Amino acid sequence: MANKLKGITVILLDKKNVGKDPFKHPIYEDVEIEVDNVLVSPTSADDIINQLSIDGRKAVYTLAIPKGDTNDWENKEVVFFDKKWRTFGIPLKGIDELIPLDWNEKVMVERIE
Repeated sequence: MANKLKGITVILLDKKNVGKDPFKHPIYEDVEIEVDNVLVSPTSADDIINQLSIDGRKAVYTLAIPKGDTNDWENKEVVFFDKKWRTFGIPLKGIDELIPLDWNEKVMVERIE
C-alpha cells in the first residue's frame, strides 16, 4: 500500500472587522482559522539567499497550501510547531488541473516569536 502525503493543521491568524470606534475607525479582532493538510518544508538555501538579498527577510519554512483553500495568506501570522510565524512575499499559485497532488499554492514564512 502506497503512503499518501498528508500535511499538518496550521492556525492562520486573520483580522475580522467587528465595528467602529467613536471616531468611525474600524475595530478589528483576531480570528483563528484552522487550515488542514498544509505541507511544511524547510526553505531551500537558494531561496533563503535570494530573499535576504531582496528584502532582508530570512525564510525558514515554505508552506504548501491545499487546493480549494480561499484564505488570504499574504502578510499573515500563522501558528505551527508551537511557534508563531509570518508569511511574506506573494503566495505563488498554480493551475489546479496541471498539478497532480493536493497542493497548488506556496508561501514562505519567517519566525516572529
